[in-house]
Amino acid sequence: MTQYLPPTLLALFAPRDPLPFLPPIEKPKLPTYTGISAFLPKFEDPAEVDYSKFHPPETREQLRDKKRKFMSERENEKVSARMKDWHPKDNPKATEDAYSTLFVSRMSYDTTESKLRREFDEYGPIKKIKIVHDKISGKPRGYAFIEFERDRDMKAAFKSADGRKIDGKRILVDVERGRTVENWRPRKFGGGLGSSRLGPPGSHRPSGRESVMAAPTEDRPVKRDEDRPKTSDRSHDRDRDRERERERDKERDSTRDKHSSSSSSSSRSHSDRDRERDRRERDRSDRDRERDHRSDRERERDKRSI
Repeated sequence: MTQYLPPTLLALFAPRDPLPFLPPIEKPKLPTYTGISAFLPKFEDPAEVDYSKFHPPETREQLRDKKRKFMSERENEKVSARMKDWHPKDNPKATEDAYSTLFVSRMSYDTTESKLRREFDEYGPIKKIKIVHDKISGKPRGYAFIEFERDRDMKAAFKSADGRKIDGKRILVDVERGRTVENWRPRKFGGGLGSSRLGPPGSHRPSGRESVMAAPTEDRPVKRDEDRPKTSDRSHDRDRDRERERERDKERDSTRDKHSSSSSSSSRSHSDRDRERDRRERDRSDRDRERDHRSDRERERDKRSI
């Protein structure tokens, strides 16, 4: 049948050419293995080696500290460059008297100027309130500056208003340190009151209330008001209101305790009555059962006698 196939198909079934013969590869003879004693004269003498020029590789902790130090130095350079353009005493939007200005932070974003005026008007007449807003979005940033007409009113608010709750959030009050404390840095420049902040020595104080509330500095003139009496009637009224509020709270607590005790005693009495009623019912049922058994026995005895 194959003789009838065309040549193209017969070529597919044709055997391949035989493989050419190649002589085997001759492996070179390798030298015999010896020790390293022959190479010892090529090593340096340990007594003549200067080990001071050799340094061990850095560990992971050293590399991490090195990177942290580099990042800190770069951040300090950026902060120093930004500090050159920061002049709080030349701010045209700031209040007039820095020593009569109170700094209020941790405010609710819904707190308005009228709300702050109502809350702080009890300490004294307010001259100006400045709520800081974001330059781009225009939304409040959660802190404000309140300028009083007298610095002693600011001191009173500084002592009493810290931790006060306004619109559901407890505020934090402080003096304006940008213009009153020397070498002060705000938080955006690595400063602030925290111990981890940057800044020159002496600029970090836990609260700064004692130093700020002390006697005025030399460059600040002493303000006197002869018309104001030595004892403030407003402070006495405020103390009296606080005492009344404490008494009302005590009375409310005592009333609540009485109600709770009476309710608990009434519940106990109800439960005792229920238990007594159950016990009586059980006794009655036992007596009825015993009576039925007795009648059955008597009836059985009568039947036997008949």
